[in-house]
Amino acid sequence: MIIPALPFTVTDWSKVPETKHPGETGFALWRTFTVGDLRVRLVEYSPGYLADHWCDRGHVLYVLDGELTSELQDGRTFKLTAGMSYQVSNHGDAAHRSSTEVGAKLFIVD
Repeated sequence: MIIPALPFTVTDWSKVPETKHPGETGFALWRTFTVGDLRVRLVEYSPGYLADHWCDRGHVLYVLDGELTSELQDGRTFKLTAGMSYQVSNHGDAAHRSSTEVGAKLFIVD
């Protein structure tokens, strides 16, 4: 990830419009700040959410609240709770998708 040139920027996430993204089950609500190729998001997954695709984009993901299961395409799974994070590179060998039984609130930079 390369952070493009930008001035010091403060984001009031409560004022960033939400977009709704359906999963295979449940949905995700995204609040997104984008500059160049940098995307910073506050994401909420509904209880019962399962992503509708395998993702191979790199992320730094931090769990703010709730519980998230990250499943890798090779079959490994990782349970993350509030205060935990994961980091994964672009187009690596770790295609992944997210799910949650109870819901989760995440801060993601990619």
